[in-house]
Amino acid sequence: MITEELKAFIQENQEEVKKLLWILCEIPAPSHHEERRAAFIKDWLEKQGAEGVFIDEAKNVIYPYHYKENQSTALFMAHIDTVFPDMEPMGVREEGDKMFSPGVGDDTANVAILLMMAKYLAIHKPKTKGNLILAANSCEEGLGNLKGSRALVERYRDSLAQVVSFDGYIDEVCSCAVGSTRYRVEIKTEGGHSYFDFGNKNALAELSEMIYELYQYKVPDDGSKTTYNVGMVKGGTSVNTIAQQAEMLYEFRSDNLDSMVLVRENFEKVVEKFRKNGLEVNVDIMGERPCGRKNSDDPAQKELSFKCRDIIAAHHTRIPGFTSASTDCNIPFSLGIPAATIGLCLGGKAHTRQEWIYTESLKTGFAIAADLISEQFA
Repeated sequence: MITEELKAFIQENQEEVKKLLWILCEIPAPSHHEERRAAFIKDWLEKQGAEGVFIDEAKNVIYPYHYKENQSTALFMAHIDTVFPDMEPMGVREEGDKMFSPGVGDDTANVAILLMMAKYLAIHKPKTKGNLILAANSCEEGLGNLKGSRALVERYRDSLAQVVSFDGYIDEVCSCAVGSTRYRVEIKTEGGHSYFDFGNKNALAELSEMIYELYQYKVPDDGSKTTYNVGMVKGGTSVNTIAQQAEMLYEFRSDNLDSMVLVRENFEKVVEKFRKNGLEVNVDIMGERPCGRKNSDDPAQKELSFKCRDIIAAHHTRIPGFTSASTDCNIPFSLGIPAATIGLCLGGKAHTRQEWIYTESLKTGFAIAADLISEQFA
């Protein structure tokens, strides 16, 4: 329940949310390179009066508003990294009712709202039922491999009662994890001159054959969703050279652990077949996100999922649905800790340089975050 004091705070700080979001968007933060944004956030929180803020070894900015041993802990977080590799500002602009910037909705708007709730805590100092931790975390995107979430859950694991990640849009509640494994696969051959050595094995051709075989796999028809993808291919030297080296990035995903095992077995079988054909095949795991345990029947998980749904519905124009996704909550899900991922804005074109949000939706998101976090107040 949002108190009158909190309602007034939300109303008074509508413009500051937008201002803070604009500033954050101008600070580049690729996965593993979030240090500039993390430093800004720590400094900003301390200027609001937040005490005990620190940056951990994973570049998470942690505000332990209330933490005592042997008390249950509620963790709220939003990731500060973006999917883009740029180390220079990518630009921000407003047109009509929209704000445009790469990463503005995924996940910078959610970070801005989380920080505004941290400001409320620092100024008004409400009492809490137990421990309350707010964190602006690192390495959610791509090959960040959930480094920030892993570090946070490890730090507070013994007392964690629930984890909520603010990520994406308002329309859905993520209550189940989609696991993934990501590989770099390299093939090496003798190669040679395209004319004089014609007939020698070509690494690009062999890799193409491997990709073709991987794409013959039929995903399980068991009610789960399982996918695979080759996202990048490179190799070779020139048009008149038989390629000695070629590589690809390959991943598979599923919301079902058994299906993950099956697709992994198929991948390993294909790789071994090409090795037996006399090829040098090198495989490196680039990232692994755990598939959550099936804890949807756990009463605490149900309670948190439906609480998130109901709070969103109370402030939004429609009731959100439940979905599976790959988010920071994969880590608590995999350990059986009640968790949910929800968004605090509305927008589109995520993971593109044309990404945008409706600025008016920040008001709704602010209210949702306030309602959910204030559930921890005594």
